[in-house]
Amino acid sequence: MAVKIRLRRMGAKKTPYYRIVVADSRYPRDGRFIEEIGSYNPLADPPEVKIDAEKVQQWISNGAQPTETVKDILKKNGII
Repeated sequence: MAVKIRLRRMGAKKTPYYRIVVADSRYPRDGRFIEEIGSYNPLADPPEVKIDAEKVQQWISNGAQPTETVKDILKKNGII
């Protein structure tokens, strides 16, 4: 089972809001997930990011792979 840390899109049309979740890679983007570990609002200026760093580290140590976008967000916030 490949576990990914990825974005789950929320919000209305043309006003995206994302939750950072841990999910099995076989599930759809906005489908079932294991745990919610943060949120990301790209429309705020500057973009608003809230992440539980301890949970991210725990999931990465257990083998979860962040997607490219989530990896960039984590690097900008000094978590990775």
